[in-house]
Amino acid sequence: MARTAGSHSDITGPRIREAALRLFAKHGYAAVSMRRIASEVGVQAGALYNYIPDKQALLFSLLKGHMDELLEAWEAEPHPADPLARLEGFVRFHIRFTLRRAESIFISYMELRNLEPENFAQIEALRSRYEGLLEQILRDGQAAGQLSVPDTRIAAFALIGMLTGVNTWYREGGRLSEEEVAALYWDMARKAVGAG
Repeated sequence: MARTAGSHSDITGPRIREAALRLFAKHGYAAVSMRRIASEVGVQAGALYNYIPDKQALLFSLLKGHMDELLEAWEAEPHPADPLARLEGFVRFHIRFTLRRAESIFISYMELRNLEPENFAQIEALRSRYEGLLEQILRDGQAAGQLSVPDTRIAAFALIGMLTGVNTWYREGGRLSEEEVAALYWDMARKAVGAG
């Protein structure tokens, strides 16, 4: 579908995504109409369809964008050979990433259920890939005799759940800095996997 003459897709497209992210996080996907997103952006409802086919595609785009960004950011991190150092890097990375993207994290968990099956499968594959990265660190730690967990897959799920949960209570400007939170979570994660 062609854009409206004089429109700026490089400006309007990102504004649509930002408004949808904010509204989905605040009110929930089901409660937000395309008309409401258009109003938030300051365009006519019909104009949204010049940028995105429908609300489902918009949700999928937000969730996929989040997972792509997460995986790319992790790949850019240093990956020491030592499994314990790599685990610490993962924990600190995940805390930093999570605290800086509260709305994206929230809808990535709460709105996953609203994806159509084909879209859900794609997001689930990306999530499994990320979980697999942590599971490999745990397996490497076990093989090196540094970690002791009965099931690396369950441990990976538990750690990611714990780390992502920081988003529910942390507030910038509170009594703990981001770095202090990351240090506390590293200490808990280290003990949880038997690193002592």
